Amino acid sequence: MTAETDVQQQIRQLVASALAEDHASADATTQAVVPTSAQAKASILARAPGVLSGCLYAEMAFTLCDPSLQLTWFAHDGSAVLPGDQVLTCRGSATAILAAERVALNFLQQLSGVATLTAQAVTRAGSVKVLDTRKTVPGLRDAQKAAVVHGGGVNQRRDLEAELLLKENHFALSGLGYSETVQKAVVAAAGRVVGIEAETIEQAELALAAGANYVLLDNFHGEELRTAIRVLHAKFPHAELEASGGFTVAQLPILEGTGVDRVSMGSLTHSVASLDLSLLLAPA
Repeated sequence: MTAETDVQQQIRQLVASALAEDHASADATTQAVVPTSAQAKASILARAPGVLSGCLYAEMAFTLCDPSLQLTWFAHDGSAVLPGDQVLTCRGSATAILAAERVALNFLQQLSGVATLTAQAVTRAGSVKVLDTRKTVPGLRDAQKAAVVHGGGVNQRRDLEAELLLKENHFALSGLGYSETVQKAVVAAAGRVVGIEAETIEQAELALAAGANYVLLDNFHGEELRTAIRVLHAKFPHAELEASGGFTVAQLPILEGTGVDRVSMGSLTHSVASLDLSLLLAPA
């Protein structure tokens, strides 16, 4: 038997916690009416178009309830699904399937919702890279960030340690001027990426001159954004520029052709609708 990877262990712990929260081992309804010997076949079907994510979490829910359940996947993380598509079949103990059902679907639906919204954003953004943020559901950060990748997006920094990102609160509390704060962060970065939020073109110029890896143009829209990018690229031709500030999927096409390299969207993880999936059960 091979040892579990760190990722597998993390998934196991998270799913086990969700099953414990649901008291999956003490399903009062099932225990009252379903014989322990009953066998069943379950099918998870897509009810809406989307992109799948969360398969490992769903599979872990079934496995933890009964390792002998027979699972067959017809789609995988990153797969596009259409209404009526079969995603998974599961055969074995009816009581185990019923115990795992809601937790498995919760993970699969939520994470597929993230992947689906990301895929829509990527399509609308064209050549502009779509990034997530740290605005994730507590406890689900790694799962949601994986779902963003399944949808074709790019992960922004995972956590506060991963890279430096100076924003308005840091400038307000640093006790230094804008340029001095950026310079101090660049020196302290120790090989890590340094991103800088800028609210004016002048701030963006100071950040790039000080050695920032990229500049986040906060709440620049329309002609203001185009002007900022034109000015900055004239002085810093290879500058990495990021648009941020409440962009919706519908607004993303306006970024095409502006020269912006990427757009960050908190809505990919904090304001997502679950993908409509259902589990159908029948005696086996």
